[in-house]
Amino acid sequence: MLANVRVLVIEDDEGVAGAVVDALRTRGHGVLHAPTAGTASALLGEADLVLLDLGLPDGDGLTLLRRLRRDSPVPVIVLTARSSERDVIRGLHLGADDYLVKPVRLRELLARVDAVARRAPAATAAPGVVDAEDVRIDLDARRVTVAGTELALTATEYAVVAVLARRAGVAVSRQQVLDEVWGDATVAGSKALDVHVAALRAKLDRPGLVATVRGFGYRLGR
Repeated sequence: MLANVRVLVIEDDEGVAGAVVDALRTRGHGVLHAPTAGTASALLGEADLVLLDLGLPDGDGLTLLRRLRRDSPVPVIVLTARSSERDVIRGLHLGADDYLVKPVRLRELLARVDAVARRAPAATAAPGVVDAEDVRIDLDARRVTVAGTELALTATEYAVVAVLARRAGVAVSRQQVLDEVWGDATVAGSKALDVHVAALRAKLDRPGLVATVRGFGYRLGR
């Protein structure tokens, strides 16, 4: 059993939230509860792990997941009634560590929380600063510098390079970049990604640093 893990339960259904909170506390975990995305935003910095419902009264949980994943490596388990394959795949592509469909057995939920929490030290150990040649990407400060000079990137250009920086040296699919930056590839369209990658490459002025992996996506680093 893992104790002293602070779990933020983002769930608007009082019955579900009550049962989950009680089970987690019985297991030895500390628990925070947020019934809305707005409330959750103020508590995210205090959590070691997040349980996230997608159907929130003040917004879509996937939007909150996308924003959280841009700014933090905290593990996230989606707990939702949405069971379609598209929703599951999208949630995982946006960075969820696990995806559970309601109704869920509490013993299974607790086992999943323990499993994800065990992996959390490796996840949270990811560097806040990524260096590639003389390019430095500070994920905490949201700054990119080349040879010590800060670049003036748009929010979208930064979001694209941040997705790649978190997986530096690893090929990242176009679909994953689209999902993490825009949230829905069918809305953004591949052409938009091409335009932003081209602009990013021009500003970095380091040929080959953002490499195209033919037929798949992109990779940061040679």
